[in-house]
Amino acid sequence: MSLSSLLVQAINGLAEASSLFLVAVGLSLIFGVSRIVNFAHGSLYMLGLYCAWALVQALGESVLGFWGGILGAAVLIGVLGAVLEISVLRRIYRAPEMFQLLATFALVLLFDDIALWMWGPEDLLGPLAPSLDGAVSVLGSYIPSYDLLLISVGPLVWLLLWLLLNRSHWGRQVRAATQDREMLGALGVNPAWLFTSVFALGAFLAGLAGALQLPRQPANLGLDLAVIGDAFVVVVVGGMGSISGAALAAIIIAQLKAFCIALGTVELLGVSFAFPKLTLVVEFLFMAVVLVFRPWGLLGKPLSLPRVAAGAEAPLIRAGSGARGLGWALAAIVLLLPVLEPWLPYATVLAQDMLIAVIFAVSLHFMMGLGGMVSFGHAAYFGLGAYGVALAFKHLGWGMGASLLMAPLLAGLAALLFGWFCVRLAGVYLAMLTLAFAQIVWSIVYQWDAVTGGSNGLIGVWPEAWLSGDAWYWFVALISIAVVWAVRRVAFSRFGLALRAVRDSVQRADALGMNVRRVQLMGFCIAGVLAGVAGGLFVFSKGGVSPETLTVGTSVDALVMVLLGGIQQLAGPVVGGIAFTAMRDVFVGITQYWGALFGAVILFIVLVFPQGIAGQAARWNEVWRAR
Repeated sequence: MSLSSLLVQAINGLAEASSLFLVAVGLSLIFGVSRIVNFAHGSLYMLGLYCAWALVQALGESVLGFWGGILGAAVLIGVLGAVLEISVLRRIYRAPEMFQLLATFALVLLFDDIALWMWGPEDLLGPLAPSLDGAVSVLGSYIPSYDLLLISVGPLVWLLLWLLLNRSHWGRQVRAATQDREMLGALGVNPAWLFTSVFALGAFLAGLAGALQLPRQPANLGLDLAVIGDAFVVVVVGGMGSISGAALAAIIIAQLKAFCIALGTVELLGVSFAFPKLTLVVEFLFMAVVLVFRPWGLLGKPLSLPRVAAGAEAPLIRAGSGARGLGWALAAIVLLLPVLEPWLPYATVLAQDMLIAVIFAVSLHFMMGLGGMVSFGHAAYFGLGAYGVALAFKHLGWGMGASLLMAPLLAGLAALLFGWFCVRLAGVYLAMLTLAFAQIVWSIVYQWDAVTGGSNGLIGVWPEAWLSGDAWYWFVALISIAVVWAVRRVAFSRFGLALRAVRDSVQRADALGMNVRRVQLMGFCIAGVLAGVAGGLFVFSKGGVSPETLTVGTSVDALVMVLLGGIQQLAGPVVGGIAFTAMRDVFVGITQYWGALFGAVILFIVLVFPQGIAGQAARWNEVWRAR
């Protein structure tokens, strides 16, 4: 590693830091004021890049056309952000935070298919910036002139935001809303239009960040989820709502990646270390370290508690004879499906996917609904269970029964290790730490070609002859029924009551003499074990496993299942898992834009039934009984 290469990588890191800051600072502003975790922020970035490409194509590649297209795209995305806040988000501010997240995820699906419909599936690379298509020589290496421009944009935007927030009346209202929204409303400030203006500004910055990437990277449909992960990391590491924190975190993370690239492959004591591979995970490693020692970020502050404390959730009510009868009837139908195979040949295949999805959703609901611990990285335990079974079956030569035991064992050990750190946090910080650990696991699996097969995964993992065909289906069905029954029993046990007590009030539970951390850790581990069971069944059902089972998309699927069914109902994850799998299967067969149709249905459910499908059914049942 020479000095010139290190300097070049550092300068490239500054350009990347500027881009990271632009997309993350808008997300930080939105969360600081509205407390909404905007999952669609990455989609706004993606649409900014697509709109910039379209406008530059229409206006021409002159100086005026290029920069007019960049600015015009940012303005369009800002207007889109205002429209979204007024038409969608304003209607769900009083809904539970997780349902707000579900609504923004529905927008991700909608925007992704809108981009597919308007611009097609191909990558679209924009032209080079006029008069900035050359390079500058630095110590014998060449740095693109456009990157030097990007380096200056970040500090300029930070300065303008600092002046806006600290030297204007609007900025003082924004800072007041960040610290105490209830008091700001009591002073007569209209929070609705303040939220709209902040969301529009955040969307404008996301669109600007995407538009400025026009000469550097092609517009493609995978940018939304790729960018939102990086933006979340920067915001959380810097401190939620902190502009300077976002800038500092962006610089540190970008420089860490640049330093890994500059180091290259280093040999120590006869062992080669490929540091460039760490670029996939170094930001999550850094976030995990920061959150463990400073849970509110580098320059952030602990989130203030609302002045009006939320009451404890209503206690769970044991199902009546009618509900129990309906549940056992559903179980009987599931077990009898193979008998109907001559008339419904595809039913068992779809039902098997539903049953595995139900176990996965039940596992996440156990820690979210009963324990109040939100996870963005639950796919780690699902994927580890799947890989544990595949490795034992393929590499160790274990039988099918012994291999299946590896799923809950490996997932449980990982949950115990990760949970020991995670249960010390709460809210968004807990969710982001779970995401960090999941990304670390994904990076190891993705790059350990000799053991995990790398990006190709492991294939050829099928049930043995004695447990194949209908026998395997019945095995999966019995396991899923047993898991749902066992979780229901635990929910009404002494441990379940303790877990819900900790969820409702940590302070009161601690005052009553409960070991809060131990209760939460046990809940975390049980959820991980159940997710591992789902992963173990998944690998034999599909015949293999790939790193996609560990991605954030799989974690989001589990979140959607739980929230779709209803987080406050024990039947919620069962209903959500079945509905999610069925809708996705049906919509895929209807149109290539099934994601938009799926997102529209999810958005409808959030707006009309904010308690989820099972929650709304329970409410209708209460009304019917009252009448």
